[in-house]
Amino acid sequence: MVPIKSPLLNDIQNISHGFFTRQGGCSTGLYKSLNCGPGSDDKPKNVERNRQNICASLGGENVRLCGLYQIHSNIVHFLDNVSGDYILPKGDALVTKQRNIALGILTADCAPVLLADPINNIIGAAHAGWKGALTGILENTVKVMCDNGATLENIQAAIGPCISQENYEVGPEFLSNFMAHNAKYKSYFINSPKKNHHLFDLKGFAESRLKEMGIKSLDILPFDTYANADNFFSYRRTTHHNEQDYGRQISVIMRQ
Repeated sequence: MVPIKSPLLNDIQNISHGFFTRQGGCSTGLYKSLNCGPGSDDKPKNVERNRQNICASLGGENVRLCGLYQIHSNIVHFLDNVSGDYILPKGDALVTKQRNIALGILTADCAPVLLADPINNIIGAAHAGWKGALTGILENTVKVMCDNGATLENIQAAIGPCISQENYEVGPEFLSNFMAHNAKYKSYFINSPKKNHHLFDLKGFAESRLKEMGIKSLDILPFDTYANADNFFSYRRTTHHNEQDYGRQISVIMRQ
């Protein structure tokens, strides 16, 4: 398995990261092949083996992969001391200062965002779907990082593969939801060929939220999960194809 790397994060010493595709695993059928989603109907032993191989690929000793029970929220958890059995906390972002703790985010169209303050040795990983991005998951992740010793000017962030605007058609109620928060959010929508529908720029919206809070070192990767079926799982593509289920790719960051 060869993950997609952010050039920005890749230059940081003692940080391992990767936006993993669906290639290089042992799952079959709809989940072929690097499905890392325990919430899918894939064979649990295949998902576990795929996740173990992710850990091995990161380097380091006794790497532990920590994820979330993702709920499209703005809830962030700080992992202070991971020991014993790890129970998935409900939320959509993780922050830690610990070494060899791999923070993992599952996606299948939503935006994975990996963050690091290399000076103060703090990392974060966030799952930014439209709901989480709108209600502050990225701002809250940065706040938890700063509350635990990071400084805003040192935080570097990368937005990984997610659905592109051209493939993210939404109805009028979706646009209304954003406009109710802030009328300027209209700029992240363009008209769709379908009447009263729009195309939403999730990646651009996530980028703007990071920039508005003062993140200046930012990398936006250009990959579209919907359009590239060979490399990415996509919830929306699965829906359009009337498939029964879908896999999840994982994005990971770790201090060594």
